[in-house]
Amino acid sequence: MASFLGVDIGTTSVKAGLFDERGRCLGKAEHDYPLHTPAVDRVELDAETYWPATVSVVRRALAESPTGAHDVQALTISSQGETTIAVDAAGRPLHPALVWLDNRARSQADRLRAALGPQVYARTGIPEVNPTWSACKIAWLVEHHPDITAAAHMFLLPGSFIVHRLTGAFVADGALICTTLLYDIVRHTWWEQAVRLAGINLTQLPDIRPMGSVAGTLKDAAALALGMPAGLPVVLGGMDQVAGAVGSGNVTDEIVSESTGGALTIQVTLGRPDLDPRGRVPVYEHALPGKYLFDPVCDTGGMALKWFRDTFAVDEVAQSVRTGGSAYDRLTQAAARVAAGSDGLIMLPHLTGAFSPEYNSLARGVFYGFTLAHRREHFARAVLEAVAYMLRRNLETLSAIGFEAREVRATGGGARSRLWRQIKADVCNLPVVSLRESDTALLGDAILAAVAVGRHDSLGAACAAMVEVGERLRPDPAAHALYEEAYRRYGELYAALDPLFRTHFADGGALAR
Repeated sequence: MASFLGVDIGTTSVKAGLFDERGRCLGKAEHDYPLHTPAVDRVELDAETYWPATVSVVRRALAESPTGAHDVQALTISSQGETTIAVDAAGRPLHPALVWLDNRARSQADRLRAALGPQVYARTGIPEVNPTWSACKIAWLVEHHPDITAAAHMFLLPGSFIVHRLTGAFVADGALICTTLLYDIVRHTWWEQAVRLAGINLTQLPDIRPMGSVAGTLKDAAALALGMPAGLPVVLGGMDQVAGAVGSGNVTDEIVSESTGGALTIQVTLGRPDLDPRGRVPVYEHALPGKYLFDPVCDTGGMALKWFRDTFAVDEVAQSVRTGGSAYDRLTQAAARVAAGSDGLIMLPHLTGAFSPEYNSLARGVFYGFTLAHRREHFARAVLEAVAYMLRRNLETLSAIGFEAREVRATGGGARSRLWRQIKADVCNLPVVSLRESDTALLGDAILAAVAVGRHDSLGAACAAMVEVGERLRPDPAAHALYEEAYRRYGELYAALDPLFRTHFADGGALAR
């Protein structure tokens, strides 16, 4: 039985999944790790964390499979975008990874915004220059750690970091690096002006190859660590959001998909990058040659629920360790007992700033309207509803430029919650469709691997064979009527607080410190 291995290097975990050529999961594993937040606006991780996590999940996924490693035809690596790792010539990290959620590079973002001017969106598909992008993080390293940046052989994203560990090659694909602010999505090359302004040289950036191409073959040492045969093709899987679009079958302009992982993202396939005349919708490079993705991003989607779980559901987490089950399931079961609208409680889920469509890195999380009658399950439901409100805001942004969704395919870890999918359907007044495989980045990786070694003729053919639609949840009219008022208040609340965010939290803000 031919099988295909996907590995996705996420913000707070690494996942691996093994699939056959019909898209059936043969084995899956996940390894969580905590982020380090040494100060306000700083989010780091020891980059070496990614490698043992990768080894762990690959070995466990293979152990679950009825066939094991000997039938694997190829493996694909996808990852989060923007997270920046400075490495030496051997690929060893020189500094903690600056995670994409890190906002320390504000002054560098301001400088790059002023220097690059209005050409940024046309060149990169990035609507707003902010500290998220790799160019800004690199510029911060150049300014604050010139010894490290001078010694850096390469600046890599997590996917390229692991690909190098597997193959010895320093390579990246356009769908991974398209949000670095260093990549020209029209010419498909590094943007030399931005690279120079960030303070580094082109020689310090990896070679660019197409998403879905073979980066190299598995080295002996890496093969031994993973328990896999040496010489296996290693395929470039792009950014997790693009791999996830492939894994949801989003390879035509008729499908809208959303992913609630650490972030919330929405994907629409496009034939060209310049369809938003306002320049407000992020554009990514697609796995399909010559195609693009409109991909609005909200920084804290599932991350908001994870924060709530880790902060306010310690007992549920401990119970899950003792007896099994999921702390998330226990939280959402409690939230299901609360009426739509959380009895007037509204959350703004901007725990690391707001991105699409607000673009305010100074925004903060807010719970608004709680009373003595509100209990923890109200707050849990308000988190779920807040992410649904962000989804609706971005669907409305897409509607304003002519893309009307008829339904939404729900993917990512959040899609496992039937309650969350129903809330999204009720808030957006659209059917929300689940897929047989909710970890669509892993399935997308497997699809790319299958196409790379010729088991399927094209991405379209592979998606038709390997992606299967699951349950369709239709909006409840009564719940939607309640959410109309709650959604209006959500928008009014953000509009009222936006100027306060920009005043109170500029340069960190005295209260933030």
